[in-house]
Amino acid sequence: MPERTPGSYPLRQVHILRHLNEALDKIRKSEYARLSGKDRRFVKGQQYTLLSHRENLTTEGRHALITLLAANKRINTAYVLKEAFGRLWDYRHEAWARKFLDNWKASLKWQRLKPYEKFAKMIERHWDGIAAFCKPENKVSLGFVEGLNNKIRVIQRRAYGLRDEEYLRLKVLTCMLPDILLKSA
Repeated sequence: MPERTPGSYPLRQVHILRHLNEALDKIRKSEYARLSGKDRRFVKGQQYTLLSHRENLTTEGRHALITLLAANKRINTAYVLKEAFGRLWDYRHEAWARKFLDNWKASLKWQRLKPYEKFAKMIERHWDGIAAFCKPENKVSLGFVEGLNNKIRVIQRRAYGLRDEEYLRLKVLTCMLPDILLKSA
């Protein structure tokens, strides 16, 4: 599998990873509330450090992350699970991605990480869309998508004041027609 560089996730995955980061932050907050006294100093102020990829951290940030993970077992487990989940996007076959997800969910079994369990249920609800990402024929260039969105915005601006939604729909459907006809000729 190819190595994924930090920040190279396609836009489809950013939304899902945001939910995973929110779950990790809830665990961090619950651990901070559970701890008292000097133990809290390891967790306090470490949100950015914990939610960032290790490669994006400064040397000082890496040391703070290592200290935090060594000081709190639940946060360490949650962090390892978060980093492991990122490998889901590297699979090219739905069956392998499903096997990875099932193994990832199995590793949650005895961890008592409620936000992660909620996240896993959300992934199950959206599995069809996630699995579709594995199929090479479903990969669409983001440049094409952005170009199409831009054309739609231009059509909407030009149609300002018109109330006929069917006309707008037809304009959007036919906006790429000249390009299609030129390519087939």
